[in-house]
Amino acid sequence: MTSSQNSGLDPQLVARLSSRFDSLGDHMRQVAVDLQTLQSQLGAAPQAPARAPQAPAPVPPAPVALSYAPPFVPQQLPPQNYGQPMYRTMGQPAGQPVGQPVGRTQPAAPGPVAAPRGPVVAPRPSAPPREPWWQRDGVISRLLAVAGAGVTLVGVVMLLVLAAQAGWFGPPLRVAAGAVFSLALIGAGVRVFGRSGGRVGGIALAATGIAGLYLDVLATSVLYGWLDPVIGLIVAFGIAAAGTALAVQWKSQPMAVLILVGVAVCGPVLTEGLTLALIAFFIATYVAGFPAQIGRNWQILQVVRTVPLVGTVLTAVATADMNGSTDNYWLLLAIVLTAVLGIGMSLELLRRNVSDVVATVMIALPALPVLLSVDIFDRGVTVTLQLVLAAAAVAIVAVVSWLPGHARITVAVIGALATLQAAVESTTLEIRPVVLFAVALALLAVAHSTRSTLAYLIGSGFGVIGALMFVSVCPPRALLDSDFAVGSAGIVIGGILLAATAFAFAYVLAELNLVDDGMQTLAIVSGVLALYGLTASTVMLGIGVGGESTGFTAGHTAATIEWMIAAFALLAFGLRSVTHAHAALVAGLALTAAAIAKLFLFDLVALDGLFRVIAFIAVGLLLLIAGTRYAKVFADRESAAVSS
Repeated sequence: MTSSQNSGLDPQLVARLSSRFDSLGDHMRQVAVDLQTLQSQLGAAPQAPARAPQAPAPVPPAPVALSYAPPFVPQQLPPQNYGQPMYRTMGQPAGQPVGQPVGRTQPAAPGPVAAPRGPVVAPRPSAPPREPWWQRDGVISRLLAVAGAGVTLVGVVMLLVLAAQAGWFGPPLRVAAGAVFSLALIGAGVRVFGRSGGRVGGIALAATGIAGLYLDVLATSVLYGWLDPVIGLIVAFGIAAAGTALAVQWKSQPMAVLILVGVAVCGPVLTEGLTLALIAFFIATYVAGFPAQIGRNWQILQVVRTVPLVGTVLTAVATADMNGSTDNYWLLLAIVLTAVLGIGMSLELLRRNVSDVVATVMIALPALPVLLSVDIFDRGVTVTLQLVLAAAAVAIVAVVSWLPGHARITVAVIGALATLQAAVESTTLEIRPVVLFAVALALLAVAHSTRSTLAYLIGSGFGVIGALMFVSVCPPRALLDSDFAVGSAGIVIGGILLAATAFAFAYVLAELNLVDDGMQTLAIVSGVLALYGLTASTVMLGIGVGGESTGFTAGHTAATIEWMIAAFALLAFGLRSVTHAHAALVAGLALTAAAIAKLFLFDLVALDGLFRVIAFIAVGLLLLIAGTRYAKVFADRESAAVSS
């Protein structure tokens, strides 16, 4: 112990390290022998796919600080990737090979290498760099083709119009040149389309030629007047139908779109503005392009078919003179045709594809001219037109069972707007709320019977509009001052219908269970509106019967009694109903307080003589009856509880 302390070295530690290095050398020599054996086996079968046996996961050794390196030089080994760690874990027996987990034995020699099972997954190649849009295949050619078609059509229009203004050639020569040039473009397009890589150019050439030929017929009929308009429309329809048929044969929506866009842009130049003749030619292209959409999802074509026609009709509606001329009736025919064709064709497309949202939008667009034409024609024509549109909308919603939800909502809104305009145009200011309340009650009844949320929302909208109109006709000051009160039958009936609509609004809302929160607030608003309607109806009825002085006081006396009767009815309903007992009790007590407040704050001052006495006695008796009724019910409940 004295010598080890003097030398500073532990002989046992040195001996252990020397033994470990000897074992490490033996192990590395054995590994070299095994690797040579494996190499010879692989050389004997070089084509067999091999998979090296999985080595046990190495256990990292605890760090050992060495302060002594024995003179040990391991045997020179061939440069191979041995794949095994050259260390022994702490606590591993000395006889076990280094790197082998405790409890496992190392195989004496590697067995035959098994072929890998399953397909060999190749490394995934990296995505190629994305090309800019202008370098993609066909983009530049398409842009050049569209630009060429537009410039060529402008040239055709200049040939037909500007040449006539400058006096170049004669009209027959100009028309013939336009026709020959258009036919040549069509022929060139057909020829180019059949060649390799000629699809884009052939479509552009043929579409330009067909549009030019259509414009040539339009100029011949409208600009020069050589063709009867009916014959011109038939020829133009045939050209447009042939063009869309060729687009269908070539399976090219862009071709059909180019034809219609060219006609829509250049047509107004030849007709010198948005005229009825232009509307007629646009109707021809609208109908001719429809067969191309059947069975095909060509939604862009549907847009370019509809928008030019509807835009032209709306412009004609906005600029029409309200003079009852013949042109107005031709415009009426155009409006009706646009609505009928647009709604009918869109419904057919929806029948084939219920998810076509564009077809739903195209239902609404053709109906806009009908809705916006109320100031052009006289009242009878306007009301009839709106009622027909409303009836058609109701029939579509009720009969067409396959109609998708978005289309059903669109058609219902169109019918509601048409009904509203018919009601406004056909009634006076005082009668208008009566009609609106009648429509609202009918829709709320439909909503209750069919459980339709859509009918309930539209009916509520009519009720809100009717309530606003009723308040404008019978404002609150008309109930407070007899000088502003008017005893009108429309106000009397409207007040009753307002109360009925408010009650139906709250009742159907509760039945359909459309809202979770805010039901109590909506019920309070409905109750206030119902109370306002009943009061207005009663007061105006008193004025109509007894005059402004006596009738006004008599009406308010009856109104106060009505308030108390309504409160008594609510309290009685709360006693019978278990579900709505709390709400009915709160409403009844609130209405009772309102009736008493009205009795002392208004009736005591405004009423005089016998009417004041009647009001106080009636309210007092009703309060006594209500109190007695409540006492009896609670006494019966207590006795029943004691007996049980």
